[in-house]
Amino acid sequence: MTERAAWKGNGFVGLLLFFLLVGGGIFAFVAGWIILGVILEVAAFVLLTMFTVVQPNQAEVVTLFGAYKGTIRTSGIWITIPFSARKKVSLRVRNFNSARLKVNDVEGNPIEIAAVVVFRVVDSAKALFDVDNYEQFVEIQSETALRHVASKYPYDNFELSGYSLRGNADEVAGELLRELQERLKAAGVEVIEARLTHLAYSTEIASAMLQRQQAAAIISARQMIVEGAVGMVQMAIKQLQEQGVIELDDERKAAMINNLMVAIVSDRAAAPVINTGTVY
Repeated sequence: MTERAAWKGNGFVGLLLFFLLVGGGIFAFVAGWIILGVILEVAAFVLLTMFTVVQPNQAEVVTLFGAYKGTIRTSGIWITIPFSARKKVSLRVRNFNSARLKVNDVEGNPIEIAAVVVFRVVDSAKALFDVDNYEQFVEIQSETALRHVASKYPYDNFELSGYSLRGNADEVAGELLRELQERLKAAGVEVIEARLTHLAYSTEIASAMLQRQQAAAIISARQMIVEGAVGMVQMAIKQLQEQGVIELDDERKAAMINNLMVAIVSDRAAAPVINTGTVY
């Protein structure tokens, strides 16, 4: 079912007409025109059932004897179909904070994940008639989509290739947004934003994974240090040879490279040893 506009009229004109009908009915009764007075009062009662007030950022869905007649979105006082039922639907932007869900990532590691979903109703007819309770529908579908997206990626990517939940938060949020929009369009709901608010390993493996992250960080740092040390040694030997400071044979080069590499790569301060003799 798709939303459409309901018939409505100016409420202030309706108020004026209502008071005229009531006053005319009273005057008819006083004058002895009973039938005319009854007709006027019945007309005033029918007109009274037509009044409705719509607040800003609110829609009013109009039904008559079980049939959908349309939606009033414009705020103000209006008259609409007499004896119709009206149900209000909020069009304001709302947040839904999911609970912390325990799921397995693509590698089977148990993780805790949660998200916030910002949404609003854009089709009041779908929200009321196509699903039983659109707010509950948003809640269940949001958690289902979050579980599905979380199971497609690893928590962390130690091989530095592909997406991960921790390293690609924007890409994961974009996919979650697209999947949520596809799931919630049946309820007439537009998803404005979806973001992860919590991401962590489950307590039973958190300690082991922390050690793995620390080891990966140490290895990465060591690789950078070794690459830098090799470059510095090459530069030092090249400058010594170009400036003619000292002639280095293969044995002296090997000793110099060994000393420089140890001094640069070591995680502790090097203790210098002064050689007062010859290397031979």
